[in-house]
Amino acid sequence: MHMVAWQKSTFSGNEQTNDCVEAAAAGAAIALRESDAPATVVRTTPPAFGALIRAIKAGVRHE
Repeated sequence: MHMVAWQKSTFSGNEQTNDCVEAAAAGAAIALRESDAPATVVRTTPPAFGALIRAIKAGVRHE
């Protein structure tokens, strides 16, 4: 994967122990990774990522 600018939530804090999910624009996709396992990257589309964020904000749970 080419160089991308990873971003994490400001709710995560700035300490080394504040592991979180990071997101980055990767061409036409959105790349996601866990900060404590940065070598594992998953990609999704912007509409699917937007739907995920809206569901999280709405408190939707799928079990």
